[in-house]
Amino acid sequence: MAGIGNKLRETRVRWQLTLREVEDRSSRLAQQWDNPAYRISASWLDRVEREDRGLSATKLIVLAVIYGLTAEQMIALCPTPPGKPHQIDHVSAPNATLLLSQGPLEERARVLLPDTFLSDAPPPETTLLTTGSESLPAQFRRGVIGCRDRMLEPMIPAGSVVLIDTQKRAIANRKQWTNEFNRPIYFLITRTEYVAGFCELDRDAEWLTLVPHPLSYESSKRWRFKKEIEVVGTVAAVFLRRQN
Repeated sequence: MAGIGNKLRETRVRWQLTLREVEDRSSRLAQQWDNPAYRISASWLDRVEREDRGLSATKLIVLAVIYGLTAEQMIALCPTPPGKPHQIDHVSAPNATLLLSQGPLEERARVLLPDTFLSDAPPPETTLLTTGSESLPAQFRRGVIGCRDRMLEPMIPAGSVVLIDTQKRAIANRKQWTNEFNRPIYFLITRTEYVAGFCELDRDAEWLTLVPHPLSYESSKRWRFKKEIEVVGTVAAVFLRRQN
């Protein structure tokens, strides 16, 4: 892992550690972990810092512990080609179904679906939630399907939480989907309320029709597009909450 030396030195200096102190701390870790490979000598670290020598994953782990750095901070120390910053916000999807208890997937789940959504009573009306301090990308908002909003039942019951991509607001035409499971769902705002559902535009894009799920008992509703109703965004993910 060449090119990391100067940044490692800056980190060590910021911690006000000498090379010998890093060696002593790594020796204690090697004893605790019962693995001599975790020991870092002062002379070796000095060469890494001065000459940008390669760094193994084992040594990187030890330095992360000694310098109190997270995995993301250690990755950020590694050199990248100009104009290509590290992408550390990506979380791989598993092939197997997992019960999440820790790790990046569990952390991402908490961002998308905070614990409070599991205990709060669903609102009567469909609601766009206020942005909090959580680290959602700027283009995304969250909404809750209200108890009186039955347009998407039984596929999306009242109380479900939706993740809305506000950068995707164009209404898809009939050729862009094949069934209700891949048909885009839109989160919209009228003059008096928020609504969610399937949408259709007439040929002149003058009227927008909110279309219920085929099994819903609700009827279609219609507004003048961009005058009486506007698209907040397309629903990118749904977190179902079944009513008891």
